[in-house]
Amino acid sequence: MKLMTNSRLWRPLLLLRRQRSHDAKAAEAPIPRPVPTSAQLDELERNVVVRNHKNNVPLIRSLIQELDAGDQHKLRQLQAELEQLPNATHPRLREYGEEPRELAQYVHRQLPPQSSLKEFSELARALNLYRMDHLGNYTGHKSYYLTGQLATLEQAIIQYALQAVTDHGFKLISVPDILPKEVIESCGMRTEGERTQVYKLDTGECLSGTSEMALAGFFANKLLSEDQLPLKVTAVSRCYRAETSGLQEEKGIYRVHQFNKVEMFAICTEEQSEAELEEFKNIEVDLFRRLGLNFRLLDMPPCELGAPAYQKYDIEAWMPGRQMWGEISSCSNCTDYQARRLGIRYRRSADGQILHAHTINGTATAIPRLLIALLESYQREDGIEIPAVLRPFMDNQELITRNKRIPETKLVKFIKA
Repeated sequence: MKLMTNSRLWRPLLLLRRQRSHDAKAAEAPIPRPVPTSAQLDELERNVVVRNHKNNVPLIRSLIQELDAGDQHKLRQLQAELEQLPNATHPRLREYGEEPRELAQYVHRQLPPQSSLKEFSELARALNLYRMDHLGNYTGHKSYYLTGQLATLEQAIIQYALQAVTDHGFKLISVPDILPKEVIESCGMRTEGERTQVYKLDTGECLSGTSEMALAGFFANKLLSEDQLPLKVTAVSRCYRAETSGLQEEKGIYRVHQFNKVEMFAICTEEQSEAELEEFKNIEVDLFRRLGLNFRLLDMPPCELGAPAYQKYDIEAWMPGRQMWGEISSCSNCTDYQARRLGIRYRRSADGQILHAHTINGTATAIPRLLIALLESYQREDGIEIPAVLRPFMDNQELITRNKRIPETKLVKFIKA
């Protein structure tokens, strides 16, 4: 199946950015009027609406009508609006409405009665392995400490995930956490506005929300050969998110400002991208199957795709202490949305033509939510059972018990004399 991205609809408009000449005389030459048809703009607008994205197509229509020869300000304004358009949407998703389609449910554990189950924070505090209370004065809201065997479990999960993805041919890269805002925006995440999830530094650079951005930026303006593709890389990084939630079901470490994550990323041809997405999905399913979690696989509707994704799968684990499904992983096919903005291209072997690549991304493990699912699913009266696949990374330990080495912390009020 040939994929069609939005860039093909508004490619004539993108040509406008290439009209910049190399001398003053050429700079005064008339700018050709854009050629997209009204029907193409209608299709763009339908796609924006079905994805619940900000509808800036009326403004794009207006700018096209107002565009005069030599008006560089209007041209830059038009280009800025075009870059805010979301990717195209896979045709099968259009009938989903606003609800995901459950593709499969995996049950690997028989859980005890609900009345005897505890929530993550209660379990971790009882074991003296976790602290989140009274940290606002010096580490900020939604921060946390993992200590003792819970900190070791975090590292075991990371090593388990890395071993699995590198066995599938992914090459490990260590990435920076501070990135130029242009890289983050090219990947499809806005850095401006009240609802941005991005932390912006005084220097104008940003804290990375996922290593997907750094991995994509690593290949910016690169020309690859087709025989290098698919090119698959992975990274472990600290992820920073400005988002918060006051919802009771998202309390504790479910939604926090910073966390560790193992990310998968691939660059491929248009013909390879759907198969690559399926490989990412299968790797994720196998990771959580071997961990013995109860989880389900969802095909996400257009309104849940964000700006860059053409299609996306989510994996939600059952969190028995909370009695809810919680997202622990996802993977997306971004087609050429990111590659066009970052200049990631390849030379086709058959005819030497230079084409924009496609990019795929997926979460192998996002630590906080996976810890919630594991502790709540493996809780016992005498501690937390360690999944068999993680024991080799924890000196073959089978059970997490109460931490007696680190003293319990208590809030103390200081009274001035």
